[in-house]
Amino acid sequence: MSLADRVAAALELGSVLVSCLLFAGTFLLLSSGAPTGRGDPWLALIGVGTAFVLVWTVVVPLYERTL
Repeated sequence: MSLADRVAAALELGSVLVSCLLFAGTFLLLSSGAPTGRGDPWLALIGVGTAFVLVWTVVVPLYERTL
């Protein structure tokens, strides 16, 4: 198995894990009600989702171009 295959497998498995955590986190936060005050848990969830999207739209294409 080459390095590129290992990186691709890690990205795919990490994506599944992050997607499941975002899904569960959203329902957990929804069950606790609307955010009050600063809403730090909601901001953290949005930050993780944003980072996840940036990895797939910026980092992965750049990595594929260097192969």
